[in-house]
Amino acid sequence: MTGVGFLEGKRCLIVGVASERSLAWGIAEAMHRQGAALAFSYQGERFAERMRELASRLGSELVFPCDVSSDSEIDGLFCDLNRTWDGLDVIVHSVAFAPREALEGRYLDSVERESFRIAHDISSYSFVALAKRGRSLMSGREGALLTLSYLGAVQAIPHYNVMGPAKASLEANVRFMAFDLGQDGHRVNALSPGPVKTLAASGVSGFRKMLSEVQARSPLKRNIRIEEVGNAAAFLCSDLASGITGEILYVDCGYHIVGMPPFGEE
Repeated sequence: MTGVGFLEGKRCLIVGVASERSLAWGIAEAMHRQGAALAFSYQGERFAERMRELASRLGSELVFPCDVSSDSEIDGLFCDLNRTWDGLDVIVHSVAFAPREALEGRYLDSVERESFRIAHDISSYSFVALAKRGRSLMSGREGALLTLSYLGAVQAIPHYNVMGPAKASLEANVRFMAFDLGQDGHRVNALSPGPVKTLAASGVSGFRKMLSEVQARSPLKRNIRIEEVGNAAAFLCSDLASGITGEILYVDCGYHIVGMPPFGEE
């Protein structure tokens, strides 16, 4: 007899599944294993059928269109969801974007006003927008909101460029949202995974070198796996983490704690 998962009875909306290699998919799989009911959003009709096929693997038929840069589409997402669910326990935000040319070369050479605006709107404000419109469905429940950050929010990373300030903004949003929504019983946290081979990561110049750097210098001497990110997300969104809010949890094999590599023997 299988045990009851620690997300049994929870209803979770996951925004940002791009493919089977995305962190959001790893999170969806982990939440499904722990008994959660899942709903998904997608951007653009060309992704609709693919997202329905992926959702069906996890026993879900709840797949809705949503461009997170549009308030009206976010409103539509929650209206669609409300037709099936009368409540919502978890929102997972796994969305980030900056124009490709803003992720190459030196920071000041590549950053422009418009790329800066886009990066902050899609990567940071959209988390707030989902919370604002999802709050009514989460009313009366002890909900959890989760987003995905990266070490570039607090340290300068080559070629990460404009995404660094955008992720710093996202992490500030986590703290302010946690402070605000705590009075409603909701928790807000972020995961900060190490680099993983995903579709989004392919847009960062020098990504293979980043993987090699983490493997060489992290205490565990390896890169993280998508399922490890998923397991951490499932935990943070469960009642097992009921006392944790406003936190940025690193899932990076310990890379963020290392100040410099070990010295050789003298």
